[in-house]
Amino acid sequence: MVTIPVRPGAGRPAPRAAAGPDPLAPLLDLPGVREAADAARAGIDRLLAHRLMRNRSAEVSTESALRGARASAALDGVDVPLAELRAGSVEDPVVQGSLRVSVGLGAMVDTWARAPGQVLARLHVLAAADLADRAALGRPAPHAGPRLNGLFQLVTGTSTVPAVLIAGLVHGELAALAPFGTADGVVARAAGRLTTIGRGLDPKAVSVPEVGFLELGVDAHRDAVAGYASGGPDGVAAWLVHCCRATELGAREGLAIAEAILRG
Repeated sequence: MVTIPVRPGAGRPAPRAAAGPDPLAPLLDLPGVREAADAARAGIDRLLAHRLMRNRSAEVSTESALRGARASAALDGVDVPLAELRAGSVEDPVVQGSLRVSVGLGAMVDTWARAPGQVLARLHVLAAADLADRAALGRPAPHAGPRLNGLFQLVTGTSTVPAVLIAGLVHGELAALAPFGTADGVVARAAGRLTTIGRGLDPKAVSVPEVGFLELGVDAHRDAVAGYASGGPDGVAAWLVHCCRATELGAREGLAIAEAILRG
């Protein structure tokens, strides 16, 4: 069974206040970004207000993790039926790596905010265990070092910018940089999800942002990553809006899961 264990009854932590001007604040002035972030937050709020979240959120989180693993593998080119995945009959290494990542996420939430390099290495070990040589597991390429250091500062730093945007930056940086050369997409999406959980957007891990990205389309996802990688403000804005929209759709998927559980 796949699950993302989170603290029972976990609520949103207080926003992290930045000391001095927030260098990320200008993101909110990019075209469409503020509105998209607000819509994503509203979608997650609707999900968290569902009556099942009072005492059965773990059931939603478990199903969310399974669907998220399937969608993340599909975004990397391996699309398998959910029923086969649930039955344990899928042996594809990309799918198995995505499942291992989903199983392990809950134990990494607290460490992610303190030691992101350690968690990133662990994510790659889980995602690429059957795809890369053992000696390469968890070891980013030398060229990635400087940019990863900047990413780690982003993860451990403080900001008043909405968590969905921080998660989008984390996801975008890793997707554009591809620091490991294998399973980078699965790792990037997992890191983004860790950020939304740890920064309090979805503290119970009940949304399914990976499904949101898949609904928006594999080609659209690839194009959005390329736009972010270009570094221009339009590309960054389009990527962040893409992430917010996927988060909103992922919240809708979480609501569908909750309703299905209620119906039995």
